[in-house]
Amino acid sequence: MGSPCLKTVGAPSLEELRNSPAFPKSEDFMKGPIAVIECIEEIPCNPCETSCRKGAIVIGDPITNLPRIDFEKCIGCGICVAACPGLAIYIKDYTYSDEEARISFPYEYLPLPQKGDVVQLIGRTGEMVCSGTVIGMQNSRQNDRTTIVTVAYPKNFFDEVISMKRIKNKS
Repeated sequence: MGSPCLKTVGAPSLEELRNSPAFPKSEDFMKGPIAVIECIEEIPCNPCETSCRKGAIVIGDPITNLPRIDFEKCIGCGICVAACPGLAIYIKDYTYSDEEARISFPYEYLPLPQKGDVVQLIGRTGEMVCSGTVIGMQNSRQNDRTTIVTVAYPKNFFDEVISMKRIKNKS
């Protein structure tokens, strides 16, 4: 029996992602912040391509092509993160510090975390991975109500972390 995959658990496995044209290689992560696209379904969608000002993301023709990223062009600006209607893009930075990595991901829940909050970080199937500290929030008008949360977390969980656990409303 193979490892869990998109068709069996609703989330792509790391193996499936590594075989997709938009997933960075280990050496790409050593260059600084870069976009990671967890899109392995051939659906008609291209906001990531049209939002990328550097031309680093290409869908091409037909519009159902999987996205490809030129990691020499990608600067990890994050514009594509909020543009993706499937919330399938985040920015990762392995080079953030000696002990910590950084991730910026879309977050569309209330209440929003605040800078300095310690949050629970999760993996692709919603499993708890580790804790991290919110180091930034971006909620600009161009993000169309999608907040981008940036969290620092221990490097030894670099491959597993993709988002954070939803914060419960205080009542």
